[in-house]
Amino acid sequence: MQSIKRDLSFGLTASALVFACALAWGSPFVGTESRAAARQEPQQAQAPQDETKASKSATFTGTVVKSGDQFILRDSSGQVYKLDDAESAKPYEGKAVKITGKLDEQAKLIHVESIEGTEA
Repeated sequence: MQSIKRDLSFGLTASALVFACALAWGSPFVGTESRAAARQEPQQAQAPQDETKASKSATFTGTVVKSGDQFILRDSSGQVYKLDDAESAKPYEGKAVKITGKLDEQAKLIHVESIEGTEA
């Protein structure tokens, strides 16, 4: 009977020590997931606001250039933007244009609404 009590007390002591170390170390198994999720909630709430800012139409000017299978817009500073509508860009290849669309800043992609030629 004493050996069972000794083994049980040893097991409980070892478990308590492991739990205390996990808390001190910040183990992912002990409650840090809920704290991490709580920290991420404000960031997720801000993301739609950023998307609404990027969803406004803007006007871009430059030259349409073919790059592989895609068409890109190269502006006067040399900055390049991918165009999502190859069919509407194709007739303007090598020409100066004014593009109205929405810019996806991360992908450097313009969602084309309209393209019209300009005189350079």
